[in-house]
Amino acid sequence: MSSTVAGLLQVGLLILALAVVYRPFGDYMARVYTGTKHTRVERAIYRVARIDPESEQRWGTYALGVLGFSFVGVALLYVLQRVQSLLPFDFGRGDVPPGMAFNTAISFVTNTNWQSYVPETVMGHTVQMAGLTVQNFVSAAVGMGVAIALVRGFVRSKADRLGNFWVDLVRGTTRVLLPIAFVFAIVLVATGVVMSLKSGVSVDGQTVATAPVASQEAVKMLGTNGGGVLNANSAHPFENPSAWSNLIEIFLMLVVPVSLTRTFGTMVGNRKQGHVLLGVMGTLWTLMLAVIWAGESFGLRPSEGKEVRFGIPSSVLFANTTTGTSTGAVNSMHDSFTGLGGGGALLNMLFGEMTPGGVGTGLYSILVMAVIAMFLAGLMVGRTPEYLGKKLGRKEVTAAAVSILAMPTVLLIGAGIAVLLPSTSAALNNPGSHGLSEILYAYASASNNNGSAFAGITVTNDWFQASLGVCMALGRFVPIVAVLALAGFLAQQKKVPETAGTLPTTGPLFGSLLAGSVVLVAALTFVPALALGPIAEALL
Repeated sequence: MSSTVAGLLQVGLLILALAVVYRPFGDYMARVYTGTKHTRVERAIYRVARIDPESEQRWGTYALGVLGFSFVGVALLYVLQRVQSLLPFDFGRGDVPPGMAFNTAISFVTNTNWQSYVPETVMGHTVQMAGLTVQNFVSAAVGMGVAIALVRGFVRSKADRLGNFWVDLVRGTTRVLLPIAFVFAIVLVATGVVMSLKSGVSVDGQTVATAPVASQEAVKMLGTNGGGVLNANSAHPFENPSAWSNLIEIFLMLVVPVSLTRTFGTMVGNRKQGHVLLGVMGTLWTLMLAVIWAGESFGLRPSEGKEVRFGIPSSVLFANTTTGTSTGAVNSMHDSFTGLGGGGALLNMLFGEMTPGGVGTGLYSILVMAVIAMFLAGLMVGRTPEYLGKKLGRKEVTAAAVSILAMPTVLLIGAGIAVLLPSTSAALNNPGSHGLSEILYAYASASNNNGSAFAGITVTNDWFQASLGVCMALGRFVPIVAVLALAGFLAQQKKVPETAGTLPTTGPLFGSLLAGSVVLVAALTFVPALALGPIAEALL
């Protein structure tokens, strides 16, 4: 069987698995976030934390909850790394340096999981489990909560409340992420993923690092986090030993973002609305898969940087998914991809990671883009735009625009400054257009909270540690605040009935408009930079 046929079979099996769980899982998440009953575990958490689960919050209070919780998470994770030598299972690796600890703390709290260190020589198991893995759960739950708050903004009429951040956080963690991660950790162990508290094992006189990988691998993928327990990430046979584990990990990256479109349709009372969003996400995902696959299949060195046990199809399927979501895990060396293949992975992030995006972030990002698309449609026909019965006026469009423009702003400013710094040339292993691609990829990954990298760039100096950390924070929290403001403005409105002039949002016309808006915004923003980087490299 040719590798192409095998690859197509994998794609078909992946789509089939997602189709099977789409309806029940999407509806289950809708019940999680709309139910009024609390479990015993949840009630215990609320008592300890002194939370009133029956109270709801305005958008500003919800945003303060997100920001405050995340700030505390950064501080605690930073301190945990700085006192690592005092903790069990540190294996003599010492305290993490301040700049690296700062970058890592922001990275995992923002769901980026960018890693400027070698895990098996820097991080002990306690920091990995009590610090990084905890953030893998809660940072993903934060993104889901923000997405649900935006959906409530469309659903509610003449209201000033969006729900309770703390309830959404606890439910997302305990009812969605934790049970699924627990099950799939066992599944991954069955496929050969390592689960050990030892620091390493001796093989032919060489020490091979081990860790409690499976438990962290499951939530790393499910929560679209991506940080590897071992430096080679999902290219390491202890993290991803076979074609089956590879396919399972790709499924985990996609299952929540894909199923949240069903959750959205169920909550707004019109599941066709969710189908349109899923159609746009799926179309762009498929298009970029074809681009990356073609780039790698017809390159001069098609097997370079790819694991033999995966080959080209499994590598590009993983690369397309990890950059289309906000995961950032890798099972191949993206820096070794061709100009077209690597440029496709980069473009996936520049779309704003809506193909289908991260856990929660994908849904709220494409809904924001839907607001922009309807605004553009309104300009063309000369009437006030509407979406899901809500008028899109100055406040709503401004909030949507801030959310969309935050990522390109911090990305281009950060990359522009980096290009001008003399120290950057020493950090690059490649000159010319590929070196620029490495810089663009690093700042795109940080600003989009992705975490993958062109590994040809060394980012351990103080400038990169600080600037990429700032990009992660601004790329995460500016859009979140803008999205919650948009949700608040929408919830305050009274729903307006559809008229003969209302643009239907459940058919191919709106889907085409939305997909076109995603591509147009990315093209207008990034084509000059892409022309000097991956496009120039592909044409050489």
